[in-house]
Amino acid sequence: MRIGELARATGVSVRLLRYYEEQGLLVAGRTPGGQRVYDDSAPRTVRRIRALLDAGLPTRVIREVLDCVCGGEAEVEPCLTPVLVEQLQGIEERIARLEGSRASLTRLLTTTS
Repeated sequence: MRIGELARATGVSVRLLRYYEEQGLLVAGRTPGGQRVYDDSAPRTVRRIRALLDAGLPTRVIREVLDCVCGGEAEVEPCLTPVLVEQLQGIEERIARLEGSRASLTRLLTTTS
C-alpha cells in the first residue's frame, strides 16, 4: 500500500507517517520510482504507535518497545512492564511539579489581590 492509502486507512497524516519512518517506528519499502510502499501490517503498526503516543511515551521509547506490543493496538507483552512503570513514574513526577507550580501561583495571586 502507498503512503496516501495508509494515511486514509489510519487517519494519520502523510507527514506524520514520514516522521514515524524517520524515527525508525515504521518501515517502508520503495518502488523503482522511489515511492514508499508499506506491507499489510502497516495500519496495525501505525495504530500501535498512536496508542503508545497517546499513553505519553516518547518516540525514542516507542522505538525500543514496539516489538513488545502484541494482539490489539494496546496489548503489551510482560517485557514492557518495567518500561511502562518507569514512564508512569515520570508522568506522576511531572504532575506533582505542575501541582506545586499551580499552588505557588495560586498563593501569589491571592496575596496580590
